[in-house]
Amino acid sequence: MKRLLFLAFLGGALPVCKCAAAGLYLYELGSEDVGLANAGAAARAQDPSTIASNPAGMTELSGSQLSINGQALYGDIPYALDKDRPRAEGSPGNVLGWYPSGSIFYSRQMDDRLALGIGLYGNFGIGLDFGDWAASGAIRESTLLGVTLQPSAAYRLNEQWSIGGGIGVNYGVFSFERDAWRGQGRQADHDWALSGKLGVLYKPDERTRVGLNYSSETRFHYQADAAFGNLSLPINAQVNAPSQVMLSGFRQLSPQLAILGSAGWQNWSRFGDSELDIASASVPNESRLRNSWHASLGAQYQWKPKLRLNAGVAFDSSFYRDQSNTALTMPSGKSWRFGLGGQYQATSSSSIGLSLEYLTSDNAQVSNPLYKGSYPHPQLYFLSLQYVQRL
Repeated sequence: MKRLLFLAFLGGALPVCKCAAAGLYLYELGSEDVGLANAGAAARAQDPSTIASNPAGMTELSGSQLSINGQALYGDIPYALDKDRPRAEGSPGNVLGWYPSGSIFYSRQMDDRLALGIGLYGNFGIGLDFGDWAASGAIRESTLLGVTLQPSAAYRLNEQWSIGGGIGVNYGVFSFERDAWRGQGRQADHDWALSGKLGVLYKPDERTRVGLNYSSETRFHYQADAAFGNLSLPINAQVNAPSQVMLSGFRQLSPQLAILGSAGWQNWSRFGDSELDIASASVPNESRLRNSWHASLGAQYQWKPKLRLNAGVAFDSSFYRDQSNTALTMPSGKSWRFGLGGQYQATSSSSIGLSLEYLTSDNAQVSNPLYKGSYPHPQLYFLSLQYVQRL
């Protein structure tokens, strides 16, 4: 089955693969940030999903709150072999498709200064299924999955400043499958790693919030050993999930209208330092990656007393230095996101939300002669549902 996963929690189930576009990070966690295209994520602080975008925002949440988020994603990312390549008719087509996912966050105000919380989510990794195609001897499936359990704390220093942080306990899964001499060969391994988040929230007045969040690098180490026919092929891989910084702003212009924005940076050049060891021979990864940038702008409009509308647009630069030399298992390019959504106050203590987002990315060309081809304009579609309960 062609599959894609970008979050790892849905009803207590752990799916088996994960993907992203415009980088290996996804901002989409099923919250209102989907409809806002990530605009204002580190400053919005309107529900417990702020644990992932800026833990300091928990000081803005009263009492105890629970956010349960479900999401359906469709990936339209077909891979086409070059026409001048022999057996070009063996292209795999769309290597993604539909996949459900979700996340959950809980925050609790301990007193007028201290807030604690915990989140379970995933926003790093990639998983592709090429199936039975012309180059299945090189690859059939490739999966890299990262899931995070993040306990967090926030503290209000004074009326203007709050700080927060969290420790991420990350579980990573690596698997690789291809046709072998006899049947299919598969390597798989998993690893645990720690990461950190630090955030600051500044409120110069009651209508304005500015947030800054830093997410540290996460390092996974994998070892696998699988037999291809009579050949044993051990694989060691070191994967660095890059660090990132996000600066966001929120401004309430009127009782009905607020504007939001974000600017971010991701250290993808470190990902190029990852190494793959095959049969004890070190093979440094190509330095084809560069740091990427994010910019987004959005608005919230209180259309009716119980209904708030969200809209946003975002741009992410490509982490590739050259779009004509991309990796088969990392389809990406500069990307645009367009989001739309709404949040309805169902009762005095609960709300439900619905968000839609469309992501379109540049062509990604693969130059490897074994499977030379391209991903023409990869696209992702997000449909997110959110439930927030104030306990």
